[in-house]
Amino acid sequence: MSTDKPLSVVKLSSTERPSRDQAEDAVRTLLRWAGDDPDREGLQDTPARVVRSYEEFFKGYEADPVEILERTFEETDGYDEMVLLRDIRFESHCEHHMAPIIGKAHVGYLPGRRVVGISKLARLVEAYAKRLQIQEKMTAQIANAIRDVLQPSGVAVVIEASHQCMTTRGIHKHGCLMVTSRMLGAFRDNPATRREFLAMIGNPSSGSVENV
Repeated sequence: MSTDKPLSVVKLSSTERPSRDQAEDAVRTLLRWAGDDPDREGLQDTPARVVRSYEEFFKGYEADPVEILERTFEETDGYDEMVLLRDIRFESHCEHHMAPIIGKAHVGYLPGRRVVGISKLARLVEAYAKRLQIQEKMTAQIANAIRDVLQPSGVAVVIEASHQCMTTRGIHKHGCLMVTSRMLGAFRDNPATRREFLAMIGNPSSGSVENV
């Protein structure tokens, strides 16, 4: 079982973080290393474009999972059945090769006293996806954050994703999906509850399935 603490984020201070000019110079170095000329017309603006794209790709480092989940609602008229948001599309990047990971997440929980707006579940997935990641860790982080902040009776997270580090390089195997799951509380302890969740998301069975 993972013991990762999902709410802690390693962030560089303003004095440690390279400047934009330094980041653009690093891109120019990579272009030269690849064998091209960063000063030719088609590449002159590429370093700036790459840096801007990195701001979008990795904006999750600026997100606070607690802040995303902390606004909750207690007026639920005693609702204690499953809350599920399925097919949350995300784009992430592998921390080993910085290649894209494209997939979807299914997030469910059994409320205790509080529920959270469903858009916050999608934002939570986005917060962790927009970082350098491995799928196993991301699955655990999402589930652990919901458990720690909302304190529900149970949490279930399943992620299905295609890894471009496997399809566009290395082994070049296309059409493979990796499936990971994290079950906490009632979803781990009660097989019927777990089966209900899996049935509601379509019971993913293809690809490599890993419990984290």
